[in-house]
Amino acid sequence: MSDTIDAAPAPPAVVWRPAVPRRPAVPLVAWIGSVMLGTVIAAALLAPILTPYDPTKTDLENSLQAPSAAHPLGTDNFGRDILARLLYGARVDLQIGAVPTVITLILGVVIGTAAGFYGRAIDGVLMRVVDISMSFPFYVLVIAIVAMLGPGLRNMYVAMVLTGWVAYARVIRGEILVAKTLEYIQAARALGASDLRVIRGHLLPNVMTVAVIFAMSDVVLNILLGGALSFLGLGVQPPTPEWGLMITEGRDFLLTFPSMVIFPGIALLWVGIAFNLIGDGLTDRLRPRA
Repeated sequence: MSDTIDAAPAPPAVVWRPAVPRRPAVPLVAWIGSVMLGTVIAAALLAPILTPYDPTKTDLENSLQAPSAAHPLGTDNFGRDILARLLYGARVDLQIGAVPTVITLILGVVIGTAAGFYGRAIDGVLMRVVDISMSFPFYVLVIAIVAMLGPGLRNMYVAMVLTGWVAYARVIRGEILVAKTLEYIQAARALGASDLRVIRGHLLPNVMTVAVIFAMSDVVLNILLGGALSFLGLGVQPPTPEWGLMITEGRDFLLTFPSMVIFPGIALLWVGIAFNLIGDGLTDRLRPRA
């Protein structure tokens, strides 16, 4: 019998790997942007409760009043309460940002998907239309369309849709051209899936991320564009409260009564930052990670 004792096997070496931080469900910047946007939406919805004044009713005897308990932000040159016009104007500006963006997103996705998936003649015709549209300066084209149709909110929407779908179509077409060559798409088509099923069930869920993120920035651009058109007299017409129109009406009083311009300018800046933060958060959340 051997007097030696077999040594116990050595434990396996432990390899240290740095912990990969988990991505938060909703990034902080998206939360901040959502809270900022939520305050504007809540203020617009609760406008009749937050202020007793009619945003379009004039009161020349109380025009250009400084901020007071009765009028927290003062009154404009027609005696209208600035706070009331800001709150009710938020409804118009949020509508200007949302309605054209949703329509252009849907239209651009449909056209870009058809061009990228089917290619050939369809792609050639649709992309030539896109090239022609992009050969004109965007703002000049919008102003020209509104000038031909006439000023007003509806005609402004038409101009935004006719010029805005191009960017979405180009983005979606490029994503579709790449995605349709991947193996999972080839497998779906080999199994006999129809074109509609391939597009709806496999392609769009994987290419819509870029379009949705772009739409967040497009909302801000549409709000600023609506304000610019109203500033030029081609958008919302008085006495409808709208932030760009309020800036237009207050520019003659910028030195004597700057609150007519400052407060709607801050409102536009606030909403723009909110949507940009939401877009940044979506970009971080939806970006693929290795």
